[in-house]
Amino acid sequence: MSEINIAVVPVAGMGTRLLPATKSQPKEMLPVGRKPVVQYVVEELDRVGVNRLLFVTGQGKHSIENHFDLNPDLTQMLREDGKEDLLAELSFIRAPMQYFYTRQRQLLGLGHAILCAEAFVGNQPFVAALGDSIIGMNAKSRIVERMMKCYADNDADAIIAFEEVPAEETYRYGIADPKSDTDIFEMNDLVEKPQVSEAPSNLAIAARYVLSPKIFEALKATKPGVGDEIQLTDAIRLLLKNSGKVYGVRLKKEEKRYDIGNFSSYFQAFTEFALADEHVGPELRTYLKKLLNEDHS
Repeated sequence: MSEINIAVVPVAGMGTRLLPATKSQPKEMLPVGRKPVVQYVVEELDRVGVNRLLFVTGQGKHSIENHFDLNPDLTQMLREDGKEDLLAELSFIRAPMQYFYTRQRQLLGLGHAILCAEAFVGNQPFVAALGDSIIGMNAKSRIVERMMKCYADNDADAIIAFEEVPAEETYRYGIADPKSDTDIFEMNDLVEKPQVSEAPSNLAIAARYVLSPKIFEALKATKPGVGDEIQLTDAIRLLLKNSGKVYGVRLKKEEKRYDIGNFSSYFQAFTEFALADEHVGPELRTYLKKLLNEDHS
């Protein structure tokens, strides 16, 4: 099977749970530590050999295009001013990655966003990586690489990343019904936001997929679900129903998922990344300890 070198990154969502911060700025461009969220996603994909990346965008997402574009004037200014350290921070724009962009003209769900990529992907397997989720501190994760290997080893139709969540929170996620209690497992089914008492496991979908081009026909046959949206989970379930082979791959303990979906998770992610910064982390840790020990009564 040919190497998978294409990724689709949906970034069209409006980020309403992060208003007003996202009124004129995509949530994917919010900084976490020193970088915007989506840069971590792209760097993760670059490290595992993806070299063609399609952003599925929407209105107000131009800053994502600008961020990954070359800026000769800025580069020249930094070079003339001798700011080599800052030039090094821009090394991501020299990655051997080709960027492409298409519009999701109607926000009809994640499944619809993936369907917008059909003409680009063609008859090839591809990675789908949500643009608002970082996997691992500073995106130092090889989950996609393990998923690619699972896809090739099993001649699969879809591979999904899963993270363990507290049992009492399973109602918030798409949950795996696995055939075995192993790090890599074949799927019986997927259950979307089950009642806690009915959840078949505590393994929640974790923002990364490797998909066969068969997913496009499944998406076309998938009826709109909750919110009148086309759900990717429903299309994968249709593959399973039609005897498709779908596998799950667990995130490792160090591959924590940082979901920048609301202010609580965003603030926590920013704090963790800032504390892990080799330059400012120690000073920030001291400051936070002092702040938390102060009497605020």
